[in-house]
Amino acid sequence: MRHLILSAAIPALLLAACASTPVATGGHGMVVSTDDSPPPHFPRDLTPAGVAAADDHLALEQVDGAEAMAFVAEENRKSLAVLTGDPRYETFRAEAQAILTATDRIPSPSFLGDGIGNFWQDATNPKGVWRRTTLDNYRTATPQWETLLDIDALSKAEGKDWVFKGADCLAPDDTRCLINLSDGGKDAVVVREFDLTTKRFVDGGFNLPEGKHRIEWLDRDTLLVATDFGAGTMTESGYPFIVKTLKRGQGLTQATEVYRGEQGDGGYGVSPAVYRDKDGKVTAVIITRPLDTFRSETWEVVDGRSVKLLLPERVTLYGTSGGWLVFSPEETWTDRYGHVKSGGSLQSYPLWFLREGGDPAPIHGATQIFSPSERQSINGVAVFEDRVVVASSDNVAGRLQTFSNRGEWGWPETDIAVPDNLAVGLGDSSKSRGEVFVSTQGFLVPPTLSLADADAATLTTLKSAPAKFDASRDVTEQFEATSTDGTKIPYFVTRPRDLKLDGSNPTILFGYGGFQVSLNPAYKPEMGKLWLERGGVFVQANIRGGGEFGPDWHQAALDENRQKAFDDFAAVARDLEQRGITSPRRLGIYGRSNGGVLTSVSITQHPELFNAAVIESPLVDMLRYHELPAGASWIGEYGDPRIPEEAEWIAKYSAYQQLRPGQPYPRVYLTTNTRDDRVHPAHARKFAARLGDMGYDHLYYEDTAGGHSNDADPVANARRWARHYVYLSQQLMD
Repeated sequence: MRHLILSAAIPALLLAACASTPVATGGHGMVVSTDDSPPPHFPRDLTPAGVAAADDHLALEQVDGAEAMAFVAEENRKSLAVLTGDPRYETFRAEAQAILTATDRIPSPSFLGDGIGNFWQDATNPKGVWRRTTLDNYRTATPQWETLLDIDALSKAEGKDWVFKGADCLAPDDTRCLINLSDGGKDAVVVREFDLTTKRFVDGGFNLPEGKHRIEWLDRDTLLVATDFGAGTMTESGYPFIVKTLKRGQGLTQATEVYRGEQGDGGYGVSPAVYRDKDGKVTAVIITRPLDTFRSETWEVVDGRSVKLLLPERVTLYGTSGGWLVFSPEETWTDRYGHVKSGGSLQSYPLWFLREGGDPAPIHGATQIFSPSERQSINGVAVFEDRVVVASSDNVAGRLQTFSNRGEWGWPETDIAVPDNLAVGLGDSSKSRGEVFVSTQGFLVPPTLSLADADAATLTTLKSAPAKFDASRDVTEQFEATSTDGTKIPYFVTRPRDLKLDGSNPTILFGYGGFQVSLNPAYKPEMGKLWLERGGVFVQANIRGGGEFGPDWHQAALDENRQKAFDDFAAVARDLEQRGITSPRRLGIYGRSNGGVLTSVSITQHPELFNAAVIESPLVDMLRYHELPAGASWIGEYGDPRIPEEAEWIAKYSAYQQLRPGQPYPRVYLTTNTRDDRVHPAHARKFAARLGDMGYDHLYYEDTAGGHSNDADPVANARRWARHYVYLSQQLMD
């Protein structure tokens, strides 16, 4: 099995209200309201009905509604005049496009049969081509590629805005593949069977209509499918909870049920996984039933029936190695022997031992592979027949290790040498070859792609990306800020070597703080070219809610503790000011998706700290996020606004309801995408509308294609980055 996964005028009444609001001078000469009364649009009651009654912009929740589209058109017109009319815009756009479409980029590889596959986009093929070559040819400076599927040509022929969302090929020969195509970049895809020998879609082959499917090959003529099987087969989040087998030639109505969760299940939908050995033989069929965003039940299909596995509810599965399941408990877990395993560790147990109702006979062999320390975490795992390769981090610096299964003698560790102080990431792996792609990079160090041999524990360099900006004048340092509760929060500063510590330096502070996502050092060529080369400073904060230090770091900011992530971010901002790196006048923030929660809350809670905010594809209305597809899938992260106690803590930070008149909010830049079916565009729309209602200057731009990931078209993506950096330059450099 091979996977390639690849995005105003101020009303007169408001003027009067602002004039009567008590004010005080803020931290950098601005005016801060001292009024403790509820914000003007705060709901009188926090029930769903009460929240809706207080919302005067519900019409903007209609994705393609007339009022919504008129709002988008007018906001786009005003914002584009400011952004694309700036004399820097065309230079930024051209520089970004040159980077994003450069032909000397490293082609991201996946194992494909006995060769290498790659999906490639450039100025000639902005929608991209799926192609392949041999490994030996890939190693050369100018590989010769064979085109398998041209998405630009397919889109033109079919009159569709197709976006390639990956291919899933059946091991071991990888000649039959399931191609995922998105209309405009949405998460929802159509699925078509493709034959690599003929390089054509299979006549009468597997073909699924648009949906948020979960699909796995069982054999050449059978799929495991979780999808929309009709009325009553989807959760409130819009994800499937039923798995069926679909035989070649069958329609979805003829598929046979294998497993059923419940309609009230949370998370991202029930998901099948088929694990295989190096020869392609199935070793386990696993079904994950999510209970919420992070908790789940794990089931194994054994002889046609589903058997529950005695695993923790918070768990990450990596695969099978010689009949043993390799996984990480994401919470403290006690196995059937009473042995306690720490959250974030790497474990391996025989499947028979984990089956509910089975005989807990003695295990001959060690179960624990690796247990990170407090400041370490696992970033990636590749599972092979008798060993695993682990990419981990130690205080956010990368390491690479192999662990071999020696039976009763445990899993001895061998370090694979990687450069110091860089991020280490794993790419695609092949059990049959015993190899895995490995990347290393840093803020000022372009990516290097290598191939790791799991048996020999060696690393062979394949390609090194050329520098895309002049980093000779810059340096990266790591500091720590102290958060409100005393917790030390690490962050990276990439800055000019000769930086004057007088607070005058234009600085972007980037953060995420959610879903156990780690922000590791990464080479961001467009940022380097458009920002660092012009004397800017870039800061990346490793706040709680992320995964930089394992599951505890993430879970420290869940639910009622969400404020900790916001406090951490504000602490980093203050620490930057105290060190003289920047000042509120020169400090801007950037975050997208969950990072949009962070940035919108940061502006409403601490407007005195920032003078810019790029709030992209954001969640902002946290009291109605569960009402907007696919928001209910994130209840495990934020809490449930339908529960009074939880609505109360969410309301304290939800930026849409917390907007107030008379505040020193900077001119923010909100941007989203009409075709984003992951984070609804209404969040950004409504926040922009309310800012406008209150008379706050702001910019809002909504793209009409690209989806949540914004990577559907590198040419369009270059325009996106140009808009971002024009805005940041206006706010922080001018």
